[in-house]
Amino acid sequence: MFSLLCEPLFALGVETIYEGYLLHYGRPRLFSPADADTALLLGDYLYAHGLVRVAATGSVEAVHDLAELISLCAQARADGRSGEAEAWAATSARLGQGALGQARAELRERGDATALDELAREAVGAEAVVRACRAHDLLVG
Repeated sequence: MFSLLCEPLFALGVETIYEGYLLHYGRPRLFSPADADTALLLGDYLYAHGLVRVAATGSVEAVHDLAELISLCAQARADGRSGEAEAWAATSARLGQGALGQARAELRERGDATALDELAREAVGAEAVVRACRAHDLLVG
């Protein structure tokens, strides 16, 4: 889903991390764990495995972007804020480019995902972003 927005080099790592995110917060596409504890452990494993895949590309900035994304989504959940889909879209579309700091801060500090949405749309086009965010909403609700 979000891997369609990033460079092919990062696609498998991004999808692995996203599946981990779904195990924590939504309906996973590939796994059906027996209980919540197993889902949490498997989700953590997939986060780590995805980061290892991205790290293998040699892009420290991409690993940083994904670590920030995981943190940002956890904070948004804890605060009851929206903006996770936009954070996923912008991170995927701008992965490793170092262009997300201010937009992430706006979501973190004010709950405003507008800048993240704009960055994603500028990078890959509105149609691709809307499609990915709609699919996300179906899995996370």
